[in-house]
Amino acid sequence: MAGRYVVSGFSRTVIAAALVCTVACNKTPAAAPAAIAAPAAAVPHGDHNPHHGGIVMMKGDDLHYEVVLDPAGRGYSVYFTDAVREELPASVASTVELTIKRPVAADERVQLRIDDAGESWVGSGQPVNDPTKTTVRVAFSIRGEPYWIDLPFRK
Repeated sequence: MAGRYVVSGFSRTVIAAALVCTVACNKTPAAAPAAIAAPAAAVPHGDHNPHHGGIVMMKGDDLHYEVVLDPAGRGYSVYFTDAVREELPASVASTVELTIKRPVAADERVQLRIDDAGESWVGSGQPVNDPTKTTVRVAFSIRGEPYWIDLPFRK
């Protein structure tokens, strides 16, 4: 029986496994799936979009605040969020105040108070007739440290 090979069932299994390994092992590995990008809000400082229609600012590396201004003077608000824009209770800050600086009239100080839900600081004042020539000083204390910044008055 020259030239004939007898292959047992075990041998066939070994040969098949060797062929699969030869084909699979010699292939270039598939690219690893791309990392799934975290939503912008989950990345520190990745979201500076106003959630309440105001102006978003940062203080330090771990605090954002949003100032909502109303030219009619009926509704001013300040909201605080952390570095990834998760809402913080209003009580994270104290003594929140706005100073409206008009071009001709005397400065108006508006003391804000925590709203009934505990989510923001709110207050009201006099109408702002010329927002393009008006600025607002936002002042508050956080962790016992006083802070202020002057911003253009814009809705």
